[in-house]
Amino acid sequence: MAEKEISQAVISRLPRYFRYLGDLKEKGVERISSQELSDIMKVTASQIRQDFNNFGGFGQQGYGYNVPMLREQIAGILGMDRGYSAVLIGVGHIGRALIDNFCFQEWGFNLVQAFDVDPNLVGKEFSGVHVSSMESLSVFLKEHKVDIVVLAVPREAALPTAEMLIDNGVNAIWNFTNVELVGPDSKVIVENVHFSDSLLALSYFVSDAYDSQK
Repeated sequence: MAEKEISQAVISRLPRYFRYLGDLKEKGVERISSQELSDIMKVTASQIRQDFNNFGGFGQQGYGYNVPMLREQIAGILGMDRGYSAVLIGVGHIGRALIDNFCFQEWGFNLVQAFDVDPNLVGKEFSGVHVSSMESLSVFLKEHKVDIVVLAVPREAALPTAEMLIDNGVNAIWNFTNVELVGPDSKVIVENVHFSDSLLALSYFVSDAYDSQK
């Protein structure tokens, strides 16, 4: 039997479920119904049940969902228990902010190394992450298993760096360069992060609200 294909919309909601369930767990909530979760997340109860049914369903009729257990199961679906390794390329403003402020380990990734072309950064350590020269990256990728590369290089370096990574067997890129990178085939996964998209979406809603008040 062919494996069921899960839609992108469902996958995009899983991290939200995980985040909200974490908040509930911290508040000591042990169980929750799909309707109660719906009220919190602003997703219909029917949609929640459909999403979870894609993975076999986790609730019990008349009981609802066990919050810690459901969160753990979603973590497993998202691969957070697999100990993935990551490296970061580009220790500029965004790269440094990610190293210092984003807890990769909390989300299932171990940030093992950073790389940069700036000789003033090479050899330094930030928040326990050592910065190596870009010249050593190819050798590092051959000698170590790297599951994801966080790309935070300047815009003009985005494409050649991505091509080099793919040539060296990298299969997943978390892209902060503001250049739309697309994997050359289905084996390369690229998640493009555009801060401007979120800001402009917010701008639309602010403009819409402003216009409606006129």
